[in-house]
Amino acid sequence: MIKKLKLKFGSHQTRSPLNLDITPITVFVGPNNSGKSKVLAEIEHYCRHTFASPGDVVLDTLELEAYEQTALEAEIARLEKTPEIGETVNPGHIILGKVSPQGNQIHRVQLYKQSLISEAKNPQSQCHCYSHFLSMFTVRMDGTNRLNLLSEQSAGDLQATPENYFAHLFLDNELRKRVRDIVFDAFKKYFVIDPTKLGQLRIRLSDREPSDESEEKGWEKRSVDFHRNAVEVKYASDGVKAFIGIIVTILAGDPKIVLIDEPEAFLHPALSSKLGKEIAKALRESGKRLFAATHSASFLMGCIQSGSPMNVVRLTYNYSEPTARVLPNDKVIKLMRHPLLRSTGVLNGLFYEAVIVTEADSDRAFYQEINERLLHANDSRGIHSCLFINAQNKQTVWEVVKPLRELGIPALGIVDIDVIKDGGQAWKKPLDGAFIPAASHSSLCAQRESLKTLFDETCRDMKRDGGINLLFGSNREACENLFFQLKEYGCLVVSGGEVESWLRHLGASGHGSKWLINMFEKMGDSPESTNYLAPGEGDVWDFIGVAKSWLADPNRKGIPSQ
Repeated sequence: MIKKLKLKFGSHQTRSPLNLDITPITVFVGPNNSGKSKVLAEIEHYCRHTFASPGDVVLDTLELEAYEQTALEAEIARLEKTPEIGETVNPGHIILGKVSPQGNQIHRVQLYKQSLISEAKNPQSQCHCYSHFLSMFTVRMDGTNRLNLLSEQSAGDLQATPENYFAHLFLDNELRKRVRDIVFDAFKKYFVIDPTKLGQLRIRLSDREPSDESEEKGWEKRSVDFHRNAVEVKYASDGVKAFIGIIVTILAGDPKIVLIDEPEAFLHPALSSKLGKEIAKALRESGKRLFAATHSASFLMGCIQSGSPMNVVRLTYNYSEPTARVLPNDKVIKLMRHPLLRSTGVLNGLFYEAVIVTEADSDRAFYQEINERLLHANDSRGIHSCLFINAQNKQTVWEVVKPLRELGIPALGIVDIDVIKDGGQAWKKPLDGAFIPAASHSSLCAQRESLKTLFDETCRDMKRDGGINLLFGSNREACENLFFQLKEYGCLVVSGGEVESWLRHLGASGHGSKWLINMFEKMGDSPESTNYLAPGEGDVWDFIGVAKSWLADPNRKGIPSQ
């Protein structure tokens, strides 16, 4: 029903607004307050009214697909209801009815058939009949209503068209088995529908599968005993109810446009992944459309693993400038499948405003703690919504930074001064990973080689014995110039040598994790304690401030254009 989606902005204020061909699945990712939930609400409004709201701030337009005459006639025949006793039907009108998104009532509407047919051929106009028709196929689920999707429902007249999702599942053995298989795979419990409360249908979770259809669907003693020994779903955890409620709504409710806000709510990562995979599989070849807003890398991975065609759209909102860009599937899959990137949790970077990548875990922990103290002190140098992750060494830092930048995520690398120690491919990695123009490489290579010679002439270890302080006069200035050029592209070099060179006045000893433990002891852990180290001037505090300046600059260098 939806062919294209156009937003009000693109990947940069100088770029055209994002115009997207819709695939079965569209997942919106990004930091908090970037507009993910808002765009779902705006899509829902458009689907229910066939026009945008004047107050929309993310969505510009949806291009709705025109209905073929035969397809529309088939839908009308499937939904048309016999008028109730005493109900007046105007000339040329029909009654259409469909189970509501809440699953406990039939939504009925009287429409002028010829207008509906005409409007369905041209759905871009503000269509009264078509908007009612489209609204019947639109379902939006959020953290509140998904927990109420499994409340017991009326059985209704089982000889007539099912009045709700449970009645539909109760009558459709094949569909019920499909739901049962999914639920069992997730929870090792059997999904069953209990009819033993006469006139009502309840969902239960059983330790064993019903021995036959009549044991589940009958009213005799063995059926009553079977259901008595199963647990009614209302007593299950919120995660179980949310998972099953979403699956039941999508499979039994037959929505064509599904909008889910934070589908991972109440679910642990493994269940989030399974939910994404099952939803995507259910929609893959159905012609239905899913729009989801998520903070979960696990849910996103599940959608990708399903193999369904999908778009991943990253939204940001920073310094009054919103952005939107489509993340290419091949690059997102690379983040998910590459062993190094998967092990470092780099896919989580999609949900932050910025990412800082360090060489080792002790570096990551230290810089993250410095940033946390800056934020706690409301210091302007602190970086909000920043993910700190570590690679394995100074070369692999750029294997993490590069794919993140290709997705438009501001990712900054912090490396020790010995990054200038090796030439060739080792030096090429930060230049390529930071997207420094190729025409500048020869100059930077020459500078690196000259500085390496100068450090060698000191007969000291540049990393352990003082870093840039081993050089003097114009030689030091040349080193500072190189580091400045790298900084312009989001490559920060620890000029003092290595992470252990920071806060030397505290006298922390050791190296790596031993140094980190000793450093944290000397920094104190409570702002109320006398030995707590609050942010100060210079040193590592300013270093994080430099990182903040690059990350916050909308015109930063080193991010590929799209």
